[in-house]
Amino acid sequence: MRTSTGAFSRLKAPLGVLAAGAAGAALLLVVDPTKPGNLLPKCPFNWLTGLDCPGCGATRMVHALLHGDIAGAFHYNAVLLTLGVPLAVWLFARWTRDKWTGERRSVPKAVGVAVLAVAVVWGVGRNLAGT
Repeated sequence: MRTSTGAFSRLKAPLGVLAAGAAGAALLLVVDPTKPGNLLPKCPFNWLTGLDCPGCGATRMVHALLHGDIAGAFHYNAVLLTLGVPLAVWLFARWTRDKWTGERRSVPKAVGVAVLAVAVVWGVGRNLAGT
């Protein structure tokens, strides 16, 4: 039988990621990424090309979500909000469960292919639409 101490030891990585996410969320509670001169870095892809990457707007989206503005979050990055957030929650929960139980399951390749396809279509589409 596995001890709870051993299981908690295996959860160091997921708990570390959760702590980093909480720190980022705390930062976004006080720093507004829509204001000029904020502390947050600009998107390097956008800075170099002038185009929006599939993740552009993610920081503003999270800021809006943390302040209860779901419509604003949808405006900043609709695909990431509707598909990316649930996928990230599912992947994190799966990873945490695997760490807790000691299992090692791989994510189906179809998930990666779907993510790549959606990212390409979203990245191209949002730039053609000019949003």
